[in-house]
Amino acid sequence: MTSDRLAAYLDQMHAAALQARAFADGMTLEQFVADTRTQMAVGMALVLIGESATRIMAGYPDFPNEHPEIPWVKMKGMRNFVVHDYYELELPVVLTTVQTSIPDLLFHLESLRNLHSQGE
Repeated sequence: MTSDRLAAYLDQMHAAALQARAFADGMTLEQFVADTRTQMAVGMALVLIGESATRIMAGYPDFPNEHPEIPWVKMKGMRNFVVHDYYELELPVVLTTVQTSIPDLLFHLESLRNLHSQGE
């Protein structure tokens, strides 16, 4: 696989993370629990993040090892859980993930972009 494909997966992951954050921005748990549309949108964004992580892990196995600050296995696991056990999702965990883990993921992805744009 080419580095262009890797960059595309990272860009897709970044875009989905931005969307997940935007979907739930400013929501309280009570608002999130009451809003099925936002739950589904956030769930799909988490699936897209996990799918990109899965493809990176499969196609570029050294890359995740070089960047352990990104929770590759957890993202893949969240994707699998959302896809296969959607009705078992714990909505407080989903919202906490979006509010705390997604900003960290975005920080790390943006750092990666900066490193690679500088040729490192």
